[in-house]
Amino acid sequence: MNRFDRIYQLHRLLLNARRPLSMAVLEERMACSRATIKRVIQEMRLYLHAPIEYNREHNGYHYDHSQSVHPYELPGLWFNASELHALLTVQQLLAEVQPGLLEPHLVPLRRRIEAILASESLVPGDIARRVRILRLAARPAGRHFQTVADTLMQRRRLSIRYHARARDQVSERIVSPQRLVHYRDNWYLDAWCHQRNGLRTFSLDRIQKARALEQPAQDLEDAALDRYLSASYGIFSGEPSSIAVLRFTPERARWVADERWHPQQQGRFLPDGHFELRIPYSDPRELIMDILRYGPDVEVVAPVSLRQQVAERLHAALAHYERDGYKI
Repeated sequence: MNRFDRIYQLHRLLLNARRPLSMAVLEERMACSRATIKRVIQEMRLYLHAPIEYNREHNGYHYDHSQSVHPYELPGLWFNASELHALLTVQQLLAEVQPGLLEPHLVPLRRRIEAILASESLVPGDIARRVRILRLAARPAGRHFQTVADTLMQRRRLSIRYHARARDQVSERIVSPQRLVHYRDNWYLDAWCHQRNGLRTFSLDRIQKARALEQPAQDLEDAALDRYLSASYGIFSGEPSSIAVLRFTPERARWVADERWHPQQQGRFLPDGHFELRIPYSDPRELIMDILRYGPDVEVVAPVSLRQQVAERLHAALAHYERDGYKI
């Protein structure tokens, strides 16, 4: 836990306490040493003008509100990155919700978020203008989101007509829905396909027809779903069959070294300043798209099959420009 978190944690404890908190209680609730707590108290008094007082009668610390009609609040914005992202994402999504069954329940939730922002001395409109969460390349969830969600929660099988982008083919499937996944601003369905006798991932916007069936869905254990759908790279998942070894230029390494491509990735700086990233994957399609984003700043070292596929894509891209007389 960093310094920011310690200050915020102590502030909340003192703000919500009905009586002074002893050092022993603070040590237990903050899970840190007495010396750390004393240092945090000193910093809050010195730099944040926090009215923290020691009460001898109760042998504890508390906020002294006798000099102000309002409770003490930390100056500035005291959300961490994940809290702020979650708060603003929910606020943005709620603003986009069309009137429907849940509208009476969502309005109080929207008001609650505004109250949380107000508690931090923030005007909701101001933070929305100052902090932006941009959703790029998002596709509509499609016309059959409700049907898919219903069968998922009711544990029933689903009949779909699916148009696969990669093969540009339409197929009829009977599936047992397992999970809905919101990934890179798009919705997907992880399901057991009874025609293929295996787990498959379907993009919701490519489902042309959907019909709920009476047969119960075939259930898979969470561990099996995680192993198959989460272990490999991106939405094109499965049991990892290969390890991609990517080498980034020293310039690009300054960015990539801090990026999280995969939960089990391994990265290291090489003696010449390049950065090597190792990523487990099964289906290479999404991985190739991400590799191509970096153009000349990355080289696929292994495996040979992935290196060949990326090279073919690059040659195909160059061919578009060579037809116009550009020589490379």
